[in-house]
Amino acid sequence: MNKYSIKTFIDETAQDESKNDFFQLESPYMLELNIENKTVMLKKGAMVAYDGNIKFVREGMFSKGFGNLLKKAVTGEGTTMMKTSGTGKVYVADYGKRIRILYLENEAINVNGNDILAHEDNVKSEIKMMKSVAGIMGGGLFQARLSGTGHIAITTHGQPLTLLVKPGQPIFTDPNATVAWSGNLTPTIKTDVSFKTFVGRGSGESFQMMFQGEGWVIVQPYEETYTTAQ
Repeated sequence: MNKYSIKTFIDETAQDESKNDFFQLESPYMLELNIENKTVMLKKGAMVAYDGNIKFVREGMFSKGFGNLLKKAVTGEGTTMMKTSGTGKVYVADYGKRIRILYLENEAINVNGNDILAHEDNVKSEIKMMKSVAGIMGGGLFQARLSGTGHIAITTHGQPLTLLVKPGQPIFTDPNATVAWSGNLTPTIKTDVSFKTFVGRGSGESFQMMFQGEGWVIVQPYEETYTTAQ
């Protein structure tokens, strides 16, 4: 068979019918949700295809734990979520970012609001803003604390790196490159104007997130910038 034939292309790129987990990676950049009378919270605009009887409902301002996030859809990293329910398959992606599925077992994780792709409806979400950054990053740095038991999917630009935070050894990260951190950690903001001047850049390194205690923080090899959500 010709390696450039249409059939070869289809065979190489067709979905894997043998795997039907609730949260299933079709590739590092494509998430398949096998929904059977279940509900998933999905990032608005992330659906690329679906089959079956699926209903998408945009979360209202005071729905679930997103009441303090969804002021229209929130500026900065705030992200509108879609309540996705029914029976069928939903294929999800986010600008070619890598996807990682995590299963929480009565645990908590803090995630940059823009890096949450999906989570089971029964996973509790609490949205917070680091007010100390307000005015610096277009209204503040939004984060979501996801807790409970169930699947979540987060995204990163490129291969993520997890740094261990140890007592007496704080970790400093660029907010635009910070993806997630353990549920027990609460970062603070460290401002360094002289460093900004030295580097000669207008944003990013002039202030850092400081993590102290014991836990972990995930960073990506990319400084993400944000625009107002619609």
